[in-house]
Amino acid sequence: MKTIILLGFVAILGALAAAGLFMLRRGGDRKKQGPQMARALAVRVGVSIALFLVILLSYQMGWIKPTGVPMGH
Repeated sequence: MKTIILLGFVAILGALAAAGLFMLRRGGDRKKQGPQMARALAVRVGVSIALFLVILLSYQMGWIKPTGVPMGH
């Protein structure tokens, strides 16, 4: 499960980096850069939502358990 979550975060960061590169790239056709950047940001949002749903489903199925400091300490 840790691997799936890690891959999700890497995909989110990769899509964000791609959108940043499309935004900062100089030269070339500016009309092409807009749709590419929008697509990369849409992929980032989609992967973020999918990762959230996977974590929520994993918790509901009992595959992951919350950890941390116990209440009152």
